[in-house]
Amino acid sequence: MTPTAPARRATAPGRLALATALLSAAALVAACSGPPRGGSDQAAVQLSADTPAAKGELDSFTWATYAEPPTLDYIQAFDYPQNTVLSNVCESLMRWTPQLTLAPGLAEKASNPDATTWVYDLRSGVHFHDGSVMTADDVVYSLGRQTNPDNASAWAQVFQNVDSVAKTGPLQVTVKLKQPDSQFPQYMATAAGVVAAKAGVEAAGKDYGTGGSLDCTGPFKLGAWAKGQSIELQRFDDYWGTKAKSKKVVFSFLTDPSARTNAMLTGDVDGGYLIPTESYDRLRKSGAGTLYFGEGLSTVNLNVTSMQGPLGDLRVRQALSLALDRSGFVRTGLAGAGTVTGSLTTRAAWAGAPDDVRKSAFEHLTPTAQDVERAKALVKEAGAEGKTLTVATSTIGQDVSLLATAVQAAGAKIGLNVQLRTIAPNAFTALFTDPKAREGLDMFPETYYDSVTDPLDLLANFKTGAYQNFAGYSEPAYDGLVDQATAEYDPAKRAAIEAKLQQTASEQLLWIPVAEWPTAVFLNKRITGAPTTISYMYYPWAADVGAAR
Repeated sequence: MTPTAPARRATAPGRLALATALLSAAALVAACSGPPRGGSDQAAVQLSADTPAAKGELDSFTWATYAEPPTLDYIQAFDYPQNTVLSNVCESLMRWTPQLTLAPGLAEKASNPDATTWVYDLRSGVHFHDGSVMTADDVVYSLGRQTNPDNASAWAQVFQNVDSVAKTGPLQVTVKLKQPDSQFPQYMATAAGVVAAKAGVEAAGKDYGTGGSLDCTGPFKLGAWAKGQSIELQRFDDYWGTKAKSKKVVFSFLTDPSARTNAMLTGDVDGGYLIPTESYDRLRKSGAGTLYFGEGLSTVNLNVTSMQGPLGDLRVRQALSLALDRSGFVRTGLAGAGTVTGSLTTRAAWAGAPDDVRKSAFEHLTPTAQDVERAKALVKEAGAEGKTLTVATSTIGQDVSLLATAVQAAGAKIGLNVQLRTIAPNAFTALFTDPKAREGLDMFPETYYDSVTDPLDLLANFKTGAYQNFAGYSEPAYDGLVDQATAEYDPAKRAAIEAKLQQTASEQLLWIPVAEWPTAVFLNKRITGAPTTISYMYYPWAADVGAAR
């Protein structure tokens, strides 16, 4: 579902013919299994299913991140820096696997006896990092933090249909929904479904997530946090699952892309996700390690954040899209490791849909070929010649900076005055969480990754009041389709509704689609085991990293 600059299966999902609207836990896993590898049709790079398994343990390894997390509170874990770290410390009721399928997590079983009830039976003997044992009370409290409006959770939208969360046994929690919700059980594998110790969170108070213990259950616990420099994780030896292969992980904050790349080349850090695209070639040829690409469920878009100015006129949005050099951006901004698209959703996200539905979802979408003359005419028709647009840019990586520059160049060709506003890498995540950070902006580059393998994850963003509906788009017919898709448990029927949503989002250019983009990960010669897919946002990936020899 989310956010910034750069982002982000093996088995095909089953097509379920349900006799009723009910969905068993087993059916849910089938419905959410990942699409076939290669489903995103990435032609410029070879996607790898995984990296080689580790051959031994490590004392420690170091990982590069492009920014410091503003907090590690799970209710605000809505971007790469937070989730890349948090996924190894805090766990959810369900688990997204490296193959992007749904599996049991802290709940060993999920069942739905009726369309508006989900029952989670918890694992026994699971310890929090403070030594206490997880109970149903901790789950009720943890999910309750997400639903409390005073907390302004980034995941509040996931809980919009939740009526109650109650303890129904020492190790059982029952969620009652106001209406059927096909998305809620899927999101229980993301940060929305994290379970933390009630006592630990209450003891930390307003300081929870900014230091000290997170009191979660993951294979690592939070160690020293040197503000502005690094975060250290320490192996949790009382972990209920497979013990982590490394005793320690150090996340190094390297906001400058060149510094990040040089650190990988010299061995100062052992690896990283979100590799600067300008460094792909250097890393490939360096001999220092291996650059892998995997399924990312990610599209690069221009997020329209305001329709109060010129972009309020559809013709201006159409003109900017027609003038944009997508192919040039893929060549330079993504170093060729991407595919031009007129779709806001990836093809891989639709792999489980019937053929006719998938075909309809990708018909008559946003044109991707440049047509500058038509774009000029649209700007003139709209009376927008000479009007100013402000677009955010950042030094996070050239995928962001070059896309912003491409928008500026497109605007210049068609009579628009596009101004760029530079946002520091550490502040870029605020564009997703703080309305004040978006003040005065008309759009910003966004790489959106799906948090579940369902097109609705992205398409629901344009419902009235949705978390990422920054421009305030509101259309009752669109809202109605989102509600229908949400309530539909049958994957094939849901996909048919989602295809209609995709068409509307495309016709209205609610965001401007640019390209599909795979996940990239670099590992030097001493480590291996990290997943290649976007699963690292919610799966405890660092526990799999160990010695390569």
